[in-house]
Amino acid sequence: MKMVFVNETDSTNSYIKQVAADCQGETLVVWTDFQTAGKGCGTNSWESEPGKNLTFSIMVRPQHIAARDQFILSMAHAVALKRTLSQYIDDVRVKWPNDIYWRDRKLCGTLIEATLEAQHIKTCIIGTGINVNQQVFRSDAPNPVSLCQILGHEIDREAILYRVAEKTDELVSQAADGGAEVIRDEYRSALYRRGEIHPYRLPNGERRMLRLDDVSDDGHLLLSSADSKEHLAFAFKEIQFVLD
Repeated sequence: MKMVFVNETDSTNSYIKQVAADCQGETLVVWTDFQTAGKGCGTNSWESEPGKNLTFSIMVRPQHIAARDQFILSMAHAVALKRTLSQYIDDVRVKWPNDIYWRDRKLCGTLIEATLEAQHIKTCIIGTGINVNQQVFRSDAPNPVSLCQILGHEIDREAILYRVAEKTDELVSQAADGGAEVIRDEYRSALYRRGEIHPYRLPNGERRMLRLDDVSDDGHLLLSSADSKEHLAFAFKEIQFVLD
């Protein structure tokens, strides 16, 4: 595994593509103290005070993972984050598809870009922001929280980075070597609000009370109404959590 640090860049996902040619066949990690154009979900920006948090990208080259199974990479990274952060705090959950929550507050966000070759995944770039030592959030993001706010003291950022990168690399290899089901089970057991009934915003704007039952192997969120066992399946962006 090769680690690259840059003081500042527009985004680590963009930077890692520029240096990937020098790292053929090896897992590559790029991290920075500040992203000038860090992205959250959709058109949202990712707020991160310079030098306080972790903003990084991991490029993996999974072997023998079919394009149709690419959601296992999202699961593997979410499990790596969950395992690492659970060494510091309790109540760490995975909010579908791959955010990390502490109770009802967002601790991490991830964006994933995969490139395909024939019917398999050639490369996958996993861009993640972890709120580590920031004490005040000024953006209009509804529910951010940092490890420092939870614990009351600052944490070694590099120690977290190395653990997450190593666990992600290990779990991606495990998935490629036939161990995907174990990862899926751990991901599902960590799901935020699993088995609970909460409001969701449907694609047509309707707000409905639904129970979060599961996530399918291909990444669809499976919900049901309280009086029905029939699953409603939603792809990313088709359903919105309504956070109280």
